[in-house]
Order: sequence, then structure tokens, then C-alpha cells
Amino acid sequence: MEQSLKFLTSGKHVDIDRLINNALFTVDYSEMVIVKDIDFYSLCEHHLLPFFGKCHVAYLPKAKVIGLSKVPRIVDAFSRRLQVQERLTNEIAQVIQDKIDPLGVAVVMEGTHLCMAMRGVEKQNSVAITSAMLGVFRDDARTRSEFLNLIRRP
Repeated sequence: MEQSLKFLTSGKHVDIDRLINNALFTVDYSEMVIVKDIDFYSLCEHHLLPFFGKCHVAYLPKAKVIGLSKVPRIVDAFSRRLQVQERLTNEIAQVIQDKIDPLGVAVVMEGTHLCMAMRGVEKQNSVAITSAMLGVFRDDARTRSEFLNLIRRP
């Protein structure tokens, strides 16, 4: 049990700069970059029960991009902590904003919370959706709409 909890909360000790490992690249690319359907697993800090789902991340580069595999690693680093989904969503968006200074970042998370399914309201099919929109994703409805349309399930 102790090893399991250490693993499930191991993100607390992740050095984000070390995780990114200088995988920041200057490129001549100014269109939206999206990594969608990133599986995440976390533990609710209030009930110590799992919540899990999909995370969708987009950014509009200004001068730099981040290695594509680093985006799910960032999601994992923040997910593997005692968390609430709202903070988790904001932390992912903010670290990408801070590291590559894009025109904007968008993060949408869709989570199933066992603290809602197993106790309390006992609603097994509910999904919590949170979003963080920074820069042009907050300020420009067309950019935000393009992102939301691209992550929409068929």
C-alpha cells in the first residue's frame, strides 16, 4: 500500500524543468498545436479516492514549441499529486504558458470522480469538465471555438 501511495503522489517531487529537459524548440510555426485524449489518473485531496479521464491541451506558439511527448508528461506530473481537478487544469495551462510564452494555452479536462460515484451523491455516470483558457484562447472566441471543435468527440 505504501509503494502504491508513493507512486500515486510521485508528481509532488517532479522537477518540471528537469522533466522538460530543454525540449523547447524555436520554430517557424504559428498554427495551433493540440495534444488531445491524454489519459490522466489522480487522487482527490479531499477523499483520497481516484479521479481519472481525458485531458486536452492546446497552445498557439509565438516563437517556441515544446516537445510533443512533454505535454503528457506534464499532465502526469501534476496528476500524480493529491489534487482537485480545477487546480490540476490551471497548473497544466500555467506551466506551458510559463515555459514557452505562447500566444495562448487551452486545457480541457474531463474527469470521472470516484468520490462522486462511490459515496455522497453516488452518481456513476457524471463527468466533471474543467477548462483553463489563457491568452488568445480567453480573449478570442474564434480561437477558443476552433480548439473546442477540434477536441469534440464524433
